[in-house]
Amino acid sequence: MNSITGKTILVGLFGYPVGHSVSPAMHNAAFAELGMNWCYVPLPVATEPAERIGEAVRGLRAMGFRGANVTVPHKQNVMPFLDKLTDAASAIGAVNTIIVEDDGTLIGDNTDAPGFIADLHAHKVDPKGKRVAVLGAGGSARAVVYGLAEAGAHEIMLFNRTRDRAEVLAAEMWGRFPDTRFVAHELPGDIPGTAEYAELIVNCTSLGMTPKIDGLPWDEKVSFSASQVVYDLVYNPVETRLLALARGDGATVINGLGMLIWQAALAFERWTGQKPFVHVMTEAALRQFGLAR
Repeated sequence: MNSITGKTILVGLFGYPVGHSVSPAMHNAAFAELGMNWCYVPLPVATEPAERIGEAVRGLRAMGFRGANVTVPHKQNVMPFLDKLTDAASAIGAVNTIIVEDDGTLIGDNTDAPGFIADLHAHKVDPKGKRVAVLGAGGSARAVVYGLAEAGAHEIMLFNRTRDRAEVLAAEMWGRFPDTRFVAHELPGDIPGTAEYAELIVNCTSLGMTPKIDGLPWDEKVSFSASQVVYDLVYNPVETRLLALARGDGATVINGLGMLIWQAALAFERWTGQKPFVHVMTEAALRQFGLAR
């Protein structure tokens, strides 16, 4: 990492807690590789009192920060305190990147959707024209569905434990993407006869995440096929129970670490105007997980 000087430019991460985040390691490795006098710092902001997050967002402008990432539980909480939202952030209903412009304008963006699509492309998977099953209808699913529809997916089947929530998301997205077919289903009961025929399956739930690694957002009686791609946004553990089952049936499997890295790379570019070396960010993230190659 470059030494901190009086000219160091700051960016950071809003969330609570943030001590586990790999984002500082990724961004600071990218800054160092490019010889940039920038520094990425953790910015833990508690949820109580509620006004604390507004003070923090306004503080970015006051203290000369160039931007910040936003993670749970603040992706929605920051929105009322921003001056502008990008179309993606508005449609997804969440902000994961704040850009502070030269005049102090605070812009809320969301790089989760393009980060997900960039990782699909990195794995030579193109969602255009495909039938996709999305498991979950929460914040992560909103970003994934937006990205898939924008990339030209033909049909998106939305599966959620409460079908009503999937129906609301389907209606919202159809209003923005009328050329994509959206269908709501119940999870996991409607998987047989529907999701099993999807070309791409994306898990946007937390089922299977450490420490509850036995969680499974799928009907175990339904097999996968070698022609399917199964993507799990969970990246800890590296191979979830869902991915293990899919790999055992011959499907192509992808975990969510790449999405984490690509959304970070896109945020880096929004702030600096420069493209980072994605392989440098990847190696930094792998070191944090003890998986350095």
